[in-house]
Amino acid sequence: MLADKDLLSIQEVRTKVEKAYTAWQTYRTFTQEQVDAIVERMAAAARANAKRLADLAVEETGYGNAKDKYIKNLLCCDWLPRRMRGMKTVGIIRELPEEKIVEMAVPVGVVAAILPTTNPTSTAMYKTLVSLKAGNAIVISPHPRAHKCTCETAAVLYQAALEAGAPEGLIQCVDNATMEGTNALMKHERTGVILSTGGHGIVKAAYSSGKPAFGVGPGNVPVLVDTSADLDDAIPKIVTGKSFDYGTVCSSEQAIVAESSLRDRIISLLKAQKAYIANDAQKDALGKLLIMPNWTVNPQCVGQAPTKIAKMAGFEVPPDTSIICAEVTGVGKQHPLSAEKLSPVLSLYFVADFKTAMDTCFALLKFGGAGHTAAIYSKNDARTREYAMRMPANRVLVNTPAPQGSTGITTNVFPSMTLGCGAVAGNITSDNVGPQHLFNIKRLAYVVRKPEEAFEMPLDYNAVPSAPASGAIGPIDRGAVVAAVERYLASRGIAVAPIAQAAGPSCSCGSAAPVPKALAPAQSVIANVAADVVDRFLARRGASGSKGGYS
Repeated sequence: MLADKDLLSIQEVRTKVEKAYTAWQTYRTFTQEQVDAIVERMAAAARANAKRLADLAVEETGYGNAKDKYIKNLLCCDWLPRRMRGMKTVGIIRELPEEKIVEMAVPVGVVAAILPTTNPTSTAMYKTLVSLKAGNAIVISPHPRAHKCTCETAAVLYQAALEAGAPEGLIQCVDNATMEGTNALMKHERTGVILSTGGHGIVKAAYSSGKPAFGVGPGNVPVLVDTSADLDDAIPKIVTGKSFDYGTVCSSEQAIVAESSLRDRIISLLKAQKAYIANDAQKDALGKLLIMPNWTVNPQCVGQAPTKIAKMAGFEVPPDTSIICAEVTGVGKQHPLSAEKLSPVLSLYFVADFKTAMDTCFALLKFGGAGHTAAIYSKNDARTREYAMRMPANRVLVNTPAPQGSTGITTNVFPSMTLGCGAVAGNITSDNVGPQHLFNIKRLAYVVRKPEEAFEMPLDYNAVPSAPASGAIGPIDRGAVVAAVERYLASRGIAVAPIAQAAGPSCSCGSAAPVPKALAPAQSVIANVAADVVDRFLARRGASGSKGGYS
């Protein structure tokens, strides 16, 4: 009799969430010093195993290359913990004496960590370290195609945590991960928050679970190469970013966008960096290969070497090829290579001017990467800032390879493997997610004023006069309205004589020239017509006439 994998996964999830929750009941009482000691021990163990785990990830998944996965691991077990040192995440984290406010960190409890197949070991390190730094327990759900390397990474971290004094059960990894089991993990009553990395489906499931969730959207990173850019610096960096781990990072470059005047120089520099420039037939073959009919990325091509991708598309490239480039003329479903490709294939757009370049970058982001990342190479800071203001991206990187810049290796954004895309992409945050997102803040607030000192309006309800109902009008001075009409007529060159016999206060424009006797009767008619217009206007407003004015 065959066992039901989904039922086994659901039961395992329930058991491991309870274990993690029980361990957290003890861990939540730990001091900042105890927490930091555990984080440091885990980071050291991860560093000692960073190369081995990178090799294991490539061996199991077939995605990317080990030397770059090793760098990703170092980002999470070397640079990240160093950036977290000194961060207050437990107990009192800030006091504001002048405001009489004390802020206290409250951990969320059990973190449900959903992991991808593209960055399995580095993401396991990152999510475990930030979760425990924030005072939480964690249950990891690996991608089925990356189960072995993910759980091995979790085991390394768990053993180190135990050696540093962590309670048993604080770190859990699901051995029999299925979609049903993952859904059970996300919806479990003990789950405090979800950290979800993966495709659109799993991110949507996280946000639909009824639990707080940090999920991210896809990237379709445009790189604007300005006419002021140092091309000898820019093009090698772009190739470095695009080829990094064979394009598996969501923030890797997807398209160069530059003015046509730079085309020949850019093509020459790309070739110097061992980039292969595809012809039109090869470009069409790449588009059909990389993007599926349902408009998803072909999983067989994700993170593959350019030589393998070319062969799959039906052509050959030199064995030392770094990336494959193809010129594209538009954005949208008629142009498959305008989408995110998750492989070392880079689109090239050459346009008329800077405005068109910005329009193209904007279109690329809206088509498949809204909220994620954009890059620019420029020495013109005014243009750089204009680009940053225009782009619907929450990380705009300047003169740096995009994967390294977006994750905090070459810039001072927070080191992270979860890059929020903000509301434009349906995400809860636009930040690089870190431990600061995995605890709530309780505020102790002392009295600083009396209620009546907080407002400019009186607090006594009976002391405040009632305002007129909406649409109601107060008393209207008929003479003032007539005067306004006469001033308007005067501005049009029509002088109006005073109406001596008019009911209510009379009014003279004062600026009109004396009226000749011959014109006096006509002017008198105009004046009376003006008065009649005023009467009709006030009647339409619902006011009733009275001799001294309207009310």
